[in-house]
Amino acid sequence: MNDIDWDNPIDPQPGWTLDHVKLYVGSGGTEGQFWNNTQTLLLTTVGRKSGKPVRTPLIYGEDDGRYLIVASNGGDPAHPLWYRNLTEHPEVRVQVGPKIVQGVARTATSEERAAFWPQMVRHWPSYDEYRTKTDREIPIVVIDPVA
Repeated sequence: MNDIDWDNPIDPQPGWTLDHVKLYVGSGGTEGQFWNNTQTLLLTTVGRKSGKPVRTPLIYGEDDGRYLIVASNGGDPAHPLWYRNLTEHPEVRVQVGPKIVQGVARTATSEERAAFWPQMVRHWPSYDEYRTKTDREIPIVVIDPVA
């Protein structure tokens, strides 16, 4: 994935998520990290069809230097596009505040998910509601930063 232009990602469609990304990026990460009483990062994945970087704001947690994100899609029956992208291309970029790092993403194991779920619900209590709206198991993604 060395030929990916990480610095020129495709951003969300117009709406609150695009506004959030613009605030985050435009401030160099000094604004936008904290949103609705929780913390957010910007995840950039590689489009599984386009091969182009795609940026998405997401709520996150941390565990031992790793970033945790929930592929809830609001309880929709289908996984979010960003999750489907990273299952094919696990190389990602994250911006957390002003810090930008490359990483490798993977779906948490069942044991990890059981441990991480309560932590992520503390960040965003609606995850428990989303879980009741779908038959799919909502994945938690672990992102390991790489040097």
